[in-house]
Amino acid sequence: MGSDKRRLRLWGECGPLLLEHMAARATRVSDDVIVVLNDPEAWSGLPTRLVCDEVEQGGPLAGIAAGLAACHHEYALVLACDIPLVQEALINALLTYPRPYDALMPLRPDNGARAPRNRLAAEPLLAVYRRTCLPTIRACLARGARALVDPLELLDTRYLTPDVWRQYDPQGLSFVNVNRPDDVARVKTIITADNRGR
Repeated sequence: MGSDKRRLRLWGECGPLLLEHMAARATRVSDDVIVVLNDPEAWSGLPTRLVCDEVEQGGPLAGIAAGLAACHHEYALVLACDIPLVQEALINALLTYPRPYDALMPLRPDNGARAPRNRLAAEPLLAVYRRTCLPTIRACLARGARALVDPLELLDTRYLTPDVWRQYDPQGLSFVNVNRPDDVARVKTIITADNRGR
């Protein structure tokens, strides 16, 4: 992006920053919202708990570890900061899926036809993790593994296939990431169209 995408204002100049929006979405479904980042002093106004990564340069996997270590509940919903169109119905489906399991996540729409254990198909930043995943994730980080999918094959991981999650998100909007300027334009167009439809 060439800039801190957490500070994008996709809802207009008077709208929330992207990270503020995602934190607000999380507070709708949990009484214990944790934001993992490495510059907490820059976000002191967020009404959440702020924690830093456990492992420097550990990437999102280290962020998940830090969040699980800090959470108060047995299961934690993990949401990436850059999926602003994530659908509440899909979040609720993930949160109400029958337990126990170690990890639960949807398969991306572009890879949904592949086998559930395909490492490229899972969406581990729109997922629910049990706190008991923490030792496995930490072990991956300790041996230098940084890929989000590295722990999944070692855990009891369940997947929502597209035919299941499309019941809650027919257009697959929850999987729209904001990574490039054209993604920003696309998301703004969707938000504008959605506001006009209300």
